[in-house]
Amino acid sequence: MTPVPDRNLALELIRVTETAALAAGPWVGRGDKISADGAAVKAMRSMINTVDMAGIVVIGEGEKDNAPMLHDGEEVGNGLGPKCDVAVDPIDGTSLTASGANGAISVISLAPRGAMFDPSGVFYMDKIVTGPEGGDKIDISAPVKYNLEVVAKAKKRSISDLTVVVLNRPRHDNLIKEIRDAGARVKLIQDGDVAAAIDAVRPSTSVDLLMGIGGTPEGVITAAAMICLGGVIQGVLRPKDRSEKESAIAAGYQLDKIYLTKDLVNSDDVFMAATGITDGELLKGIRYSEYGAISQSLVMRGQSHTVRFVETEHHLK
Repeated sequence: MTPVPDRNLALELIRVTETAALAAGPWVGRGDKISADGAAVKAMRSMINTVDMAGIVVIGEGEKDNAPMLHDGEEVGNGLGPKCDVAVDPIDGTSLTASGANGAISVISLAPRGAMFDPSGVFYMDKIVTGPEGGDKIDISAPVKYNLEVVAKAKKRSISDLTVVVLNRPRHDNLIKEIRDAGARVKLIQDGDVAAAIDAVRPSTSVDLLMGIGGTPEGVITAAAMICLGGVIQGVLRPKDRSEKESAIAAGYQLDKIYLTKDLVNSDDVFMAATGITDGELLKGIRYSEYGAISQSLVMRGQSHTVRFVETEHHLK
């Protein structure tokens, strides 16, 4: 037994996200996100319990929309390995899966026990994410144009060359206008901001930043990815109503605090794996063949900044 996650966990995690993605695959485009999510959760739960770890789910799936879930506090793994915090999203992009749209993934991340921020009190967070070039200069409390200017300067480009990914929600109308008025492009997505955040950090993608309000659990998973990739996330909690605000304050959450990457995941010893469900810029989705299916996955490790892409042929009965 080891006190912290070991490198041999990395490729085991791909098996977990592959299993969930394969279970979700038959539901792509069928308009039933609840059934898709249920199939992915059931499959992920069965596989995650074969992994050599004593995991506790810190970030479960489904609490916002009452979908089936791997619930917060659930013990996962076979109990024989390191003590870990676990963040899971069997489908990041249930609506994308149901509609057959691009960008749905299955994702899991691990960190040593106690390293992950508990987002259960506030479901939404205002976020800004970018790569290592401008990561030490961005400031979520500053105007949109300022952040575009510092990222453009760090990348030795003009603002007009930048693309910002934003969730397509009415709450972002002013943000979208500010981005465009500053001269940058906007890429609107319907769902799946974890994959979009990774796109904003990976080299040779069409995205330079992610901005806007999305899920706090997804923000913590994104922080794990940033540790692996050298990127940066900043976030401010945004309660959805007065009741949630009062509950958050009573629980000790700081609503005026800017949460940095290490506030959300306080360790470099993190692992993250993701498998594509539908095609996206980050990963290809599940494809079917005469013998079964083909999946594409990504696995990353924080300490070494290793990034692996794995394509797997699944011979299915």
